[in-house]
Amino acid sequence: MERLGINMIKEENGTFQESIHKVNYEDYYRSKMIKSDSLFLDYYRDKEYLNGTWNYGIDQYDNCLRAKWFEEVYFDEDGRQYPVDFSFDTWETMKVPSCWNTQSERNFLYEGSVVYTRTFRYKNQGEKKIFLKFGAVNYDAKVFVNKQFVGMHQGGSTPFVIEVTGILSDDNRIMVVANNTRKRTNVPCENTDWFNYGGIYRDVEIIRMPESFIKDAFLYLLPDGSYEKIAGKITLEGSSTNSSVQLEIKELQMNQVFEVKDGVVEFQLKAHPELWSTENPKLYDVILRYGEDCVKEKIGFREIKVYGTDIYLNGKKILLKGISAHEESVINGKAVTEDEIRENFRLAKEMNCNYMRLAHYPHSEKAARIADEIGIMLWEEIPVYWAIEFDNPDTYADASNQLSELILRDRNRASVIIWSVGNENADSDARLRFMSNLVNKARELDSTRMISAACLVDLKQLCIADRLADIIDIIGLNEYFGWYEPDFTKLIKIFENSKPDKPVIISEFGADARAGARGTEDDLYTEDRQLKIYRDQIETLSKISYIKGISPWILFDFRCPRRLHTMQHYYNIKGLLSADKSYKKPAFFLMKEFYSNW
Repeated sequence: MERLGINMIKEENGTFQESIHKVNYEDYYRSKMIKSDSLFLDYYRDKEYLNGTWNYGIDQYDNCLRAKWFEEVYFDEDGRQYPVDFSFDTWETMKVPSCWNTQSERNFLYEGSVVYTRTFRYKNQGEKKIFLKFGAVNYDAKVFVNKQFVGMHQGGSTPFVIEVTGILSDDNRIMVVANNTRKRTNVPCENTDWFNYGGIYRDVEIIRMPESFIKDAFLYLLPDGSYEKIAGKITLEGSSTNSSVQLEIKELQMNQVFEVKDGVVEFQLKAHPELWSTENPKLYDVILRYGEDCVKEKIGFREIKVYGTDIYLNGKKILLKGISAHEESVINGKAVTEDEIRENFRLAKEMNCNYMRLAHYPHSEKAARIADEIGIMLWEEIPVYWAIEFDNPDTYADASNQLSELILRDRNRASVIIWSVGNENADSDARLRFMSNLVNKARELDSTRMISAACLVDLKQLCIADRLADIIDIIGLNEYFGWYEPDFTKLIKIFENSKPDKPVIISEFGADARAGARGTEDDLYTEDRQLKIYRDQIETLSKISYIKGISPWILFDFRCPRRLHTMQHYYNIKGLLSADKSYKKPAFFLMKEFYSNW
């Protein structure tokens, strides 16, 4: 009998049921799901990194999970050796973080499970607790340490943390089974308009912690219009005799001690901070102390609000002059470097943007921190994208958890002004309930920002008519008049027929254009056609009083398996730049000029 796994169950009739016959083998791993409550403030803490060279194996049939390879059973109870189907330390290697698609041409289009593993040394340095943090693994990750299953995480773009106190020894093996299979129940589901990269594509970190520590601290300018009160909520973890937390912001001459009540501190303090803005991205060094723990942060204080159809930053009306962007590079896929993030923001600023829409999923947390530093406002969103299963409770739980992880990660970032709960969903009862609950979750976690979603126009009634618009603070509108809908006059009628009582952001418009392809305004896929559509759009949009922001689709061309036209060649080519960002299309310069005067 062929032996494909090492976990064999002897049945009562004397035959063997091997692991290959297990249908619900994933249920075991789903029983230990890692959620947003695993996260804690960590960015400026001392860390060690498990980045670098990992061994990996392509595991299309999930043998590792089915047969529990992580247990490393090589011998039976009598010492006889088993033939096993793995040899972890002699597998080929891959760097982490990275996307497996960009590391090997053989793996470029692979979707499924990949088993990652490496060993590392560990010596306790007096810490009471030890944690592993993953910046992101697409789409789900099952994590094993020293032959133990320690947790599973869903959601391909948000961070998660696992406590491994008491599990580590001098010599350790970590194993991660990453799986990027597109599923109907996932968020996003199986059908998207971007490339499905896979892998451990953000940092893997080890964090040493005391027994009791500061788990979370949310500090913000109280949105009461006075600009003179800093409010906050500090949450503590672990049992401790410490009964106070110290807050220090030296530049504001602030050194305050708060009493802890039931593991929480809430406060409002009189202060006159210099307000963060795109012209003056002021950040303050914030220090929090609690017993043996000390947390540092850089936080900007500002107020963002909606009144009627206007958006106000620090009491002044603003227009959001923006561009949408994916998290991608030709070389690195989703595993973008800090230099690549800074390059994207530099290009946006060159185009006179003060705002960027980070689509369609949470980008690296480095993006929001860099935006804080350089002064550019952000729309951040989760991938509730197209036709996901709005009536599936598990799908909602996944979406809600991803939203929570995003907000808990970035709610101290002054640059983030909008949380978006979805993109281009049909207006159904199930979708309205789903999205309304996400809006409520966002407001529960953060009442200081605006909430939006990228909605669709009603092409029958020719108006803005999405029931979700009554619930969100800003209406995002995706429209492709002049391109997918060739009759541009319909867009003018939509604006004439609509009278929203809140701001509208044109979250997407655009047209495909092959870099360097020229022709007449009537030739599809040319730069000239794209330029014509951009001219028509901005001429129309600039006249609509309730439109307070624009973020065309998109900054640069990006990979997409849906795009099979010979001019596209598996790329969405609506970018204002080529995929490698070396070439600017004419519409880039049109938007640059428009934004300088709008």
